[in-house]
Amino acid sequence: MTSIWITILVFWPMAGALAGYLIGRRSKDGRNYFADFVTVSEFALMLYAAIALRGASAWTPEICGFGLRLGLDGFRAVYGLVAALMWMMTTIFSREYFAHYRNRNRYYLFMLVTLGATMGVFLSTDLYTTFIFFEIMSFTSYVWVAQDERKESLRAAGTYLAVAVIGGLVLLMGLFLLQDALGTLDMAELLPLAAAYPDRSRIFAAGICLLIGFGAKAGAFPLHIWLPKAHPVAPAPASALLSGILTKAGVFGVIVTSANLFYEDKTWSALILCIAAVTMFLGALLAVFANDLKRTLACSSMSQIGFILTGIGMTGMLGEHGALAANGTVLHMMNHSLIKLVLFMAAGVVYMNLHKLDLNDIRGFGRKKPLLNAAFLMGALGIGGIPLWNGYISKTLLHEAIVEYAGGLVFTALEWVFLVSGGLTVAYMTKLYICLFVEKNRDPEVQAKFDSLAGTYMNKQSAFAIGGSAILLPVLGMTATKTMMPLAQMAQGFLQQHHEAHVPHFFSWVCLSGGLISIGIGAAVYLLFIRTVLIRKDGKGATAYLDLWPEKLDLEELIYRPLVLKILPAIGTAISRAAEKIADGALLKVLPFLGLFIARLGDSLVDWVIVLLRKTIYRDKKITYHTGKMLYPTDILGKALDSLAARYGTGEGGYEKRFRLRRMTTEEARDRIGARLSYGLGMAGLGLVFVLLYILVTELR
Repeated sequence: MTSIWITILVFWPMAGALAGYLIGRRSKDGRNYFADFVTVSEFALMLYAAIALRGASAWTPEICGFGLRLGLDGFRAVYGLVAALMWMMTTIFSREYFAHYRNRNRYYLFMLVTLGATMGVFLSTDLYTTFIFFEIMSFTSYVWVAQDERKESLRAAGTYLAVAVIGGLVLLMGLFLLQDALGTLDMAELLPLAAAYPDRSRIFAAGICLLIGFGAKAGAFPLHIWLPKAHPVAPAPASALLSGILTKAGVFGVIVTSANLFYEDKTWSALILCIAAVTMFLGALLAVFANDLKRTLACSSMSQIGFILTGIGMTGMLGEHGALAANGTVLHMMNHSLIKLVLFMAAGVVYMNLHKLDLNDIRGFGRKKPLLNAAFLMGALGIGGIPLWNGYISKTLLHEAIVEYAGGLVFTALEWVFLVSGGLTVAYMTKLYICLFVEKNRDPEVQAKFDSLAGTYMNKQSAFAIGGSAILLPVLGMTATKTMMPLAQMAQGFLQQHHEAHVPHFFSWVCLSGGLISIGIGAAVYLLFIRTVLIRKDGKGATAYLDLWPEKLDLEELIYRPLVLKILPAIGTAISRAAEKIADGALLKVLPFLGLFIARLGDSLVDWVIVLLRKTIYRDKKITYHTGKMLYPTDILGKALDSLAARYGTGEGGYEKRFRLRRMTTEEARDRIGARLSYGLGMAGLGLVFVLLYILVTELR
């Protein structure tokens, strides 16, 4: 019976997605009551399961060949509950946010499917199950980023999809290596088998592949490129889930890899700490320079992922004495999810009223709006690590773990990167808060318009979602020993920590000193750099926020796009031409043409499948009519029907124009979506080539 309950937690949202789309597709007020019901009931089910079914497991052997294995231990119960809460609150907020959106039920459809897939990731007990749901989650969440269908949205969605596909393929290669070496992907069996395996280099190779795949979703450097671009264009409720939960699905995989394959491995832990240091500092630096509200929060998410990775690395360094670091890791994951839930919904309130995110345009919007002010302040204080708020507790645990290791100059440097990154967090959140709630807009008329919205800027449902989420942050921070620490100790076994951690005196001078240093650094950065360098006066004496980050320092444009779109195709072309010249025999000469024909055929089939999807789920109506010289069968048929209508007076005619509009709808849908999935299939083919090369080399050895 417990197996059925756990399975329901994963597949109930997926089943509800289709039913909700069919039932709610005619709603005209922006509401989807079925989505509300599914997310609220999912939270209730998860709450019941976390209390009553902890330790239970489920196996569905007929699904996906090898079967799907799910479980509900301490960590899975905690994070499943966090995910369910976030989906419930964002769905309630989505009612008002999507009131004037077209294709809003498409969003609800993919939101519910992604909920089921995310639950599948967090409840999975073997890496095969993790991979299945991880890939479903990646592809369904693509629609969130592309929801607006604007040029910048589709480009950001393409980047997100490319990172997801390439990361997923590398992850699959790692699973092949791991299955071949250890004979299992069951998480409970990996630790003893990996420790006893003689060829450590092979385990390390598999781990690197897993780290790339999971790190890409987590937003860790250098695969963070999708984060700063996806969040500004995605709807705010989707941004809250992308930042708060989907990145944690990647962290989940990094934890599984580190705790089960590289337990107490100093080399691996050092690698994680190097990535963590760059990620948390670079993310915070990008956030300081950012001039867009949601981009700032996106870069902040990257930085906070660096803090979490620091906890994972320190857990490995401390080994069996790493319970303090493990507790900090789990709690900072949870705290970051809850904080970004509040901050992105607050940013959503700004956007749904102004449809702008530039700090110069939205300056002063939050004045005379006490509820929005208080909610945003709770999030800012929480993520800044201010004492009495939840973020302070988890950051203190992570800082104490670094101090506990006391590993010399290198770890002293890591400690200062940690403290400086925390200071930059205080600085950019201060910038956002003062811009929104303290300063006035440069234009007095615009400010007067902002002030007139004081009682109408959000409805009661949105106020409940934001206010109810915000109140959790100080409550958890002020009751840490009664609430947060028991949750952390319940979940620490997932990181292979089975000894109870000592609970530090959070408000002793030793613990407060780290937080106060970061606060002091933040105040200095805000006053001496942001106020003097990033904010300048124009010719009229009004101040303006400047975007001084060099555009050329964009890894996507500087490295990744040239590599994937130019360098790798050029290398592949050169290899294929060389192989064609070297190859002897008619069969080998025919094979390239046969492969090209099959590839073209497959590409066309995919395009027509996407056309069908576009005509049903993707209801694109923005098509302009234009004439062309090329005649199609539909043009001939339309002309014939128009002639018959004109001769016999049987109708108004216009068949040729209508047929051509439908054909153009199909062509545009094929160009806009088919190209993206064709690119995805190309990446899949590239991954399979690497897999085949690995198998060939292995067999030759």
